[in-house]
Amino acid sequence: MKKIIVVLLACVAVVFGASAFRIDTVKVATKYLSTPGDVTVLVPDGAPGQRFATVYLLHGHGGSNLQWLSTQPRLGELADKYGMVFVLPNGYNSWYWDSPLKPGLQMESFITKDLVPYIDKNYPTVADRSKRAVTGFSMGGHGSLYLAARHPDIFGSAGSMSGGVDIRPFPKSWNMSESIGEYQSAKDVWDAHTVATMVPQIKAAALNLTIDCGVDDFFAGVNDALHKSLLEAGVPHDYTVRPGAHTHEYWRNSILYHLLFFNEAFKRN
Repeated sequence: MKKIIVVLLACVAVVFGASAFRIDTVKVATKYLSTPGDVTVLVPDGAPGQRFATVYLLHGHGGSNLQWLSTQPRLGELADKYGMVFVLPNGYNSWYWDSPLKPGLQMESFITKDLVPYIDKNYPTVADRSKRAVTGFSMGGHGSLYLAARHPDIFGSAGSMSGGVDIRPFPKSWNMSESIGEYQSAKDVWDAHTVATMVPQIKAAALNLTIDCGVDDFFAGVNDALHKSLLEAGVPHDYTVRPGAHTHEYWRNSILYHLLFFNEAFKRN
């Protein structure tokens, strides 16, 4: 009996020892936001000197850098499983643009000029686009494609879950007009800030690209339209339509497929 107990304790130690990820919440100094950027970082367990691929996870409107931790409570376990550093910035309802109206809300510049260098300096990452991905849901799905298309030197892989990939059908929603102006008087600005018009940039970026949306999601139509535009332009990508709506339950499941997709892309690279 004593031997059995010892063996069981050893098994328990192995199981719990396999999930030794670390979670940090930091403030990143920047001139592009009105306050230092709030960022949560999940670091997988690894050997001394080991370096990892990085996935930036962007939240939706009304969320924060902590939102992904509640949307998918297994993030730490997944960081260990795949050997990936997860970076969760607070997007402050920015849609991940540089706002032409708010000097203290230059989120694109914060992420690409301050956050990525900060992460690569302070965490055990592989500082190369081939080992760096960005994805997110809703506002974050739009933001991930927007950032990756505009910064292919930084991101080699990108994804979108239920992304608002064409903002123009929703001119009165989600505080967008506060950031880029009223649609009727600034249509050119809206065109420049929506992923739907960026297919040429997405093609030139040569991204490993995965997009999905629930069939009952209010963004299903704009995602279908983007998929068709990408096909017409000859842009390689995965596109998946699953049962589901615009819910955290959907994204809790969707992120599992995105991480699998990114893991395969990282292996190829």
